[in-house]
Amino acid sequence: MSTNIPTGHELLRDSRLNKGTAFTASERREFGLEGLLPPVPLSLELQVSRLNNELAELDSDLQRYLLLSDLQVRNETLFYALLMSDPARFMPIVYTPTVGEGCQKFDHIYRNPRGMYLPISARGRLRELLANWPQKGVRFIVVTDGERILGLGDLGVGGMGIPIGKLALYTACAGVPPQYCLPVTLDVGTNNHELLEDPLYLGLRQERVRGEAYTAFIDEFVDAVQALYPKCCIQWEDFANFNAVPILADYRDKVCTFNDDIQGTAAVALAGIYGALRISGQRLADQRFLFLGGGSAATGIAGLISRAMTLDGMSMAEAGARTALFDVNGLLVTSRTDLAEFQKPFALKHEPVTSFVEAVKALRPTAIIGVSTMPKLFNQQVIEAMSEINERPIIFPYSNPTSRSECTAEEAYRWSGGRAIFASGSPFSPVEVNGKTFVPGQGNNVYIFPPMGMAVFATEAERITDDMFIVAAKAVAERVTEEDLATGLIYPPQSRIFATSLHVATRIAECIFDRNLARVERPKDIAALIQARLYTPRYSA
Repeated sequence: MSTNIPTGHELLRDSRLNKGTAFTASERREFGLEGLLPPVPLSLELQVSRLNNELAELDSDLQRYLLLSDLQVRNETLFYALLMSDPARFMPIVYTPTVGEGCQKFDHIYRNPRGMYLPISARGRLRELLANWPQKGVRFIVVTDGERILGLGDLGVGGMGIPIGKLALYTACAGVPPQYCLPVTLDVGTNNHELLEDPLYLGLRQERVRGEAYTAFIDEFVDAVQALYPKCCIQWEDFANFNAVPILADYRDKVCTFNDDIQGTAAVALAGIYGALRISGQRLADQRFLFLGGGSAATGIAGLISRAMTLDGMSMAEAGARTALFDVNGLLVTSRTDLAEFQKPFALKHEPVTSFVEAVKALRPTAIIGVSTMPKLFNQQVIEAMSEINERPIIFPYSNPTSRSECTAEEAYRWSGGRAIFASGSPFSPVEVNGKTFVPGQGNNVYIFPPMGMAVFATEAERITDDMFIVAAKAVAERVTEEDLATGLIYPPQSRIFATSLHVATRIAECIFDRNLARVERPKDIAALIQARLYTPRYSA
């Protein structure tokens, strides 16, 4: 360990340098730690083992979430050593579904500061506030304004749990060095009156700012990031549709940025479709898609699917005609007068349909994709109608957390007589139907955004394009084995998430170099470039 470090209590409070009980006897003497720790040092491996025992004794995943949150603030190396020892086990704790409860209770369980909070009351000073972050050279910012957290709605500054959790997975699942990651919450107020009336609420006590003032605030934020961190990639997370779509449109060709709810969700859905087609034996160009939900997630998936179809020789118009969206007011058709601008390109020339099951019967889709955040809308009538039309119906209830899923795995498999090709946004346990055990896949964006981050980190990419998300989707599907498919699993098991991420990152990096979007010279071995950039959780000597 370098001698240019803090000592004593200050060292024990530095999350990046703290080793806790792993400080050796000589380090304790050198850095004034003698007497401040129990006398016998433990290895990193024994620290991980002790934490596993402690976690097993806790009664709920929220308690485990809080323990891990405290650990991250106290000892970052140990936090990532624990997560990376078994990413599949810890993903549901540090992210969905547990993070949803963490965000809902954020103000009541708040413990330690993490990330940056930029309130709209600081307009004109965002660069000054961002400069307070101690780590220079930030490469990744995940930012939210807290308005549409998962399927839970407006949680104000409580949405900070999302950027923190996403960036933890950047590292745990793809090896992005954590010192380059910064979670940010833009506080523009909240329209959640329960929060505004809660004396413990930690955000601005005002209604959400809209219109030109909001747009100017976003512009100032992006300008401040570019000025301080010119190589930084901005990931937009959990913004309301009417803000998410224009923000992405405004900046996607100007800075290195993407919206995970739109593009990441689209890519993981496309990956699931590629996996499903390996089971059904059909072509992408022959599919018809019906979405339950007409927001930015639905339009993002529909748009990426259409673009992927064009790579197989279809025109964009032909591809677009094979996707349909259904929202709270029915099928999106051209005669409707209530459509947002971003929805209009996806409206069909079709008579109105106000029942989803009737839309299934009229349009005869091969796949239904739920991004509505409304539970149980893929009911028995819907699943049975899909099963009458298709030998192997594709059923993707992608809304999360689990309480918002359009149907469960058991419902999809049982109501289809075991013929459904299923994936969901939240995890479900294996299901036995007619003597066969099916393993449900989870269409989790974790297959996409961490490797996207690693590819951008390694190549110093200037921009992120839709082509990169199609490449990522294909790369995820490449990691599904025949043994996986035999159980109905269309995504790689999360137990293999790290190896999958490195494969996907390599494919994305190849695309970045092919498009001349890298800021570094193309190496002979791109996989080796990725390997050389990986973070490994170990204590420095």
